[in-house]
Amino acid sequence: QVQLVESGGGWVQIGGSLRLSCAASGSIFGFTVMGWYRQAPGKKRELVALINSADSTNYADSVKGRFTISRGNARNTAYLQMNSLKPEDTTVYYCYAIPAYSDPSWGQGTQVTVSM
Repeated sequence: QVQLVESGGGWVQIGGSLRLSCAASGSIFGFTVMGWYRQAPGKKRELVALINSADSTNYADSVKGRFTISRGNARNTAYLQMNSLKPEDTTVYYCYAIPAYSDPSWGQGTQVTVSM
């Protein structure tokens, strides 16, 4: 049973920072890709950032230069450092991971709210 557990969400002032964490478990062969998506009310879920097993990264244009995705030395952990946060970053953020030899899995989501 693959499980992805997010933490680190909450409220932050405009221009502030938050660091999201995702702890993945349940894949005997690890995870080839981990990442973050977000979904605002009334909108489709959109990619925020991805990172693969070689630490190559991919970012949505809207977060380039502000967000940084990384993986811990324990490769079942992913982080999203969010800087210079804007109100439009307010939404639910979902951890995403592809277990080796399996299909993608999703976390339950964590709320990020950016306001004055």
